[in-house]
Amino acid sequence: MAYRHTPVLLSEALHYLHCRAGGTYVDCTLGGAGHARAISEAIAPDGMLVAIDQDPDAIRHAREVFRNASARVHLFHGNFVLLPEFLSQLNLAAVDGILMDLGISSHQIRSSGRGFSFDADEPLDMRMNPAGGTPAAVIVNESSERRLRDIFRKYGEERFAGRIARRIVAERRRAPIRTSRQLAGVVRAALPPAVRRRARIHPATRVFMALRIAVNDELASLERFLDRAVDLLNPGGRLCVISFHSLEDRIVKQRLRALARSCVCPPDLPQCCCGGRARVRILTPRVVRPTDAEVRGNPLARSARLRAAERLAGEA
Repeated sequence: MAYRHTPVLLSEALHYLHCRAGGTYVDCTLGGAGHARAISEAIAPDGMLVAIDQDPDAIRHAREVFRNASARVHLFHGNFVLLPEFLSQLNLAAVDGILMDLGISSHQIRSSGRGFSFDADEPLDMRMNPAGGTPAAVIVNESSERRLRDIFRKYGEERFAGRIARRIVAERRRAPIRTSRQLAGVVRAALPPAVRRRARIHPATRVFMALRIAVNDELASLERFLDRAVDLLNPGGRLCVISFHSLEDRIVKQRLRALARSCVCPPDLPQCCCGGRARVRILTPRVVRPTDAEVRGNPLARSARLRAAERLAGEA
């Protein structure tokens, strides 16, 4: 099936990456290659694009997209935390820009067959890379009630996490929960009727998001990557991150702010003793959001948030 995906905040991402002809850039989350294609065109003919994705469907699609690309394009199947290893394979120490789009692609929602959506009756898998990791069905059917509650509360910020976890445990005693539609029905039934009636989004939205995050270890991977990202940028190189929910955005915001601080001494000290210095300049003092026009054309963009920073020229 054709790989469908519309890149969000495309012009904004290109603006903050400040792509230049002949530069070397990384798209850490290739997806449908919308961002990657635009970057490769901006850096052609002598530039290099390194593109990464966990989903083998994305890599297969990208091979067709870049078959006749002017820029040099290197595709890697894996998690973006492996970027240092991928760059080493290309004999690169650092690059001029890194883009991360942390959202799930339209293809994964509509066409992957892995249970990312409650609108289809698909196997409850949710792995970005189906070759490894633990499927969502195993977590749903084998985790304790407490662990399920914690997943839904921590990763989905689900108000009724306890009720939903109890209902799942009760239902799986009768029969395993194996499909996305099954799970969505269980979640819906667990909520108070008044809450179901007033819901502006599908009642299972937060639970599905929480399970996907848990299955793919998304937040921990993001934190590990941000710990090393600045070291992978040339002086003046830029990091641009597009996130889609508050937990991701909070991690990115706090990490960039920490990197932009020159002093980390306790505030009650009369003078700086740490000798620290800022490593980046924040380019987005206020988070960048999609325009109303973009959201009308692509409703999946409505929760997108972009933050960007530049490695300081004198930082090493």
